[in-house]
Amino acid sequence: MKLLFVINPISGGIDKAPFLERAGVFCHKYGIESYFFKTTGNNDAANLKKVLEEFKPDRVASVGGDGTSLFTALALLELKMPMGIIPLGSANGMAAELNVNSEPMEALKDLVLSNVIGELDLLVVNDKHYSIHIGDVGINAQIVEAYEKDEDRGLITYAKYFLEELSNTNPFELQIEANEETIQENGVMVAICNSRKYGTGVPLNIKGNPMDGKFEIVVVKRIDANALIKAGLSRFNDSYHDNLNELVISTDNAQIRFPEERLLQLDGEVIGKFKEINIEIIKGGVRLITNNDNPYLQKKPEHV
Repeated sequence: MKLLFVINPISGGIDKAPFLERAGVFCHKYGIESYFFKTTGNNDAANLKKVLEEFKPDRVASVGGDGTSLFTALALLELKMPMGIIPLGSANGMAAELNVNSEPMEALKDLVLSNVIGELDLLVVNDKHYSIHIGDVGINAQIVEAYEKDEDRGLITYAKYFLEELSNTNPFELQIEANEETIQENGVMVAICNSRKYGTGVPLNIKGNPMDGKFEIVVVKRIDANALIKAGLSRFNDSYHDNLNELVISTDNAQIRFPEERLLQLDGEVIGKFKEINIEIIKGGVRLITNNDNPYLQKKPEHV
């Protein structure tokens, strides 16, 4: 087996060196030919494409958070190589959704051993941006923008900006076109969900499935003390989820419009400001190395 590791060295502020050393020993022990590709922020896509062409891996391991998983998935989109996730980001939301083992070495073992390949959906936004997990406009996008500018990473830093932004939040107008309907709403956030929960574990969309060929538009109408308490409890039990405080639309394409430009983030990356957001889905765009404990497998998975 030839295994390519795609590593984001700075994701989550986590030192990847101890894991990479153990992974190298593991691959050597079992005769797995490995290559470690580290992103630098400089021409990463082209450099990874070259490595894929020359190394020709059988499998690819994404080592980092949601952004690393998305970067890896896009590199493999046309090649159809199977990829797995090794969670070493700040929150690892997509990995948690897919029941990936939270211990990186155990996740690596599962990636190598499993012959179950599932079909994970991918979202396309405004024809050129992509999301594999959750994107949004509103309070969380503002938090992500502040978070990206801070040298400190992790949930504590995120919580700091959450509390700061909460005091400045006001509802805004939006229009949604989906399923041949037009809906006018006000909210403090509109989320584009390919899955159910943020990396913090708080669910936005308890009926979502990242492997069903559909995504959800979720409009959060307000955030107050009661909503925050329920959101915190829902991390541990979905029965506390406050679906009365949100509108959920399930679809395979949608358009969202605003009276003025609004900041958009996708999978933890600030994309820019837009008055109109168009979303489509690439059903099964990612060949995901998973296992039969994955609750989202819709049909008999592919085996390799």
